[in-house]
Amino acid sequence: MKPFHWESTHGNFGDDLNLWLWDFLLPGLRNAHEETLLVGVGTVLNTEILPADGRKLVIGSGFGYGSLPDMGDSSQWDVRCVRGPMTAQKAGLPVEMGIVDPAVLVTEMPEFQNLSKSGRRTFIPHWESAAAGIWPEICKTVGLSYLDPRGEAKAVIREIATSELIVAESMHGAILADAFRVPWIAVSSSRSINSFKWNDWARSLGVTYAPKHIPVSTRAEAIAKGAKFWGVGFERNQQAATDLEKRRHGGTVLLADPEQTTLRVMAKQALAMPSALALWQASKAKPQLSKDGTLAACKERLLNVIEGVRRDYL
Repeated sequence: MKPFHWESTHGNFGDDLNLWLWDFLLPGLRNAHEETLLVGVGTVLNTEILPADGRKLVIGSGFGYGSLPDMGDSSQWDVRCVRGPMTAQKAGLPVEMGIVDPAVLVTEMPEFQNLSKSGRRTFIPHWESAAAGIWPEICKTVGLSYLDPRGEAKAVIREIATSELIVAESMHGAILADAFRVPWIAVSSSRSINSFKWNDWARSLGVTYAPKHIPVSTRAEAIAKGAKFWGVGFERNQQAATDLEKRRHGGTVLLADPEQTTLRVMAKQALAMPSALALWQASKAKPQLSKDGTLAACKERLLNVIEGVRRDYL
């Protein structure tokens, strides 16, 4: 059995943790049932992403993009649970099958336990913001540590786990913060952020997704997202978004901009002042954290599902 891994060209730690989380939860899975694909962490219940052929075992995946596959054929689909109640409803499943995002079980791994706190207050943007914005520079001005979601998954998770506060535009930034009991604040810079998947996870744990709005930080970011920058609205440019996808670990991406002189860099930073102010204000808001008992109950239900999979497949 091979875990499904949505390998985006830009990189995203929430998707990349599928590469090793399931080996911890279901050791030996890769040597059993080679005909079955394990569909786990991520917003991957999408006909454009999943292969059409072959049997699939679904543990905690979410819907949010594209078209939902028809999972009614039990000879091809073994759906044990999905990410939250909204995905369950969309898929025509009992609401209790919408348990929680499996990423919360990262906390059960020994290497992520007993980590010392760094005291950092950390901002983790959506990958599009990381690719097209100047958020590292903004974070320096507002007293936040910057964390790129395109980094190596385990390193990103350690930074989240050891922080004292997470300001998250990245959904899995909030999911992992909540799992490690790090208070978090949700923010959003554009309508391109998928609120369905956020609410699907939030409702599974009884928390609220009410993101603080922060303006995009550059014209390039506005073009890629279809957002406003200094009152000028931009239509989402698919070519710009595609260009971002191709730049996996680069720094700030400047789309069709002239060579950056010192004066131009200073001008860009000045133009990003509304973004900096909004991010600073958001970081001062009251953070959230799901109830200890709610999280523990969801994890227990998910672990029971995984134990059932272990009995049936291994």
